[in-house]
Amino acid sequence: MTFPNRPLEAIEHWHAHVYYDPENTKDVAAGLREKIVEEFPETTMGRWHDEIVGPHLVSMYQVAFEVDQFDRLVQWLAVNRDGLNVLVHPHTDNAYNDHLVYGFWLGDKLPLNEERLIRMADRASR
Repeated sequence: MTFPNRPLEAIEHWHAHVYYDPENTKDVAAGLREKIVEEFPETTMGRWHDEIVGPHLVSMYQVAFEVDQFDRLVQWLAVNRDGLNVLVHPHTDNAYNDHLVYGFWLGDKLPLNEERLIRMADRASR
C-alpha cells in the first residue's frame, strides 16, 4: 500500500476531538472546554455528544481550528488536557485518512468506527 501523501494545501483546517465519560469525566471535559474557549477564542467548539456519533465510539466534543493555530493549540493541549484523551487530525477530502492515517493521539488511542469512515470517504469521492 502506498502512503497517501498530500500537499500541505490539502489541509483545510484541523479538528481536535476531546473524549470523556458522561458519568465520570464530563465535568473535567467541561472545565477543559472553558479553558480552550478562554485561551483560544478563535476556535469553533462543537456540540456535546454524550452518545456515539459518526465514527466516534466514545462521548466527545470537537474543537475546530485553523492551520495557523495548530502549533500553539496542539502544544497547549499536550500539556493541559487534564488527563482526557484527544484525537487531533487534519480535515482534507478523505475522512478515513484524516482520522486513521494522518491523525494522532494525545493520551490513549481509542477505537474508531473504521467502516463508518470508509463509507464517509467513499461518499466524498463521488
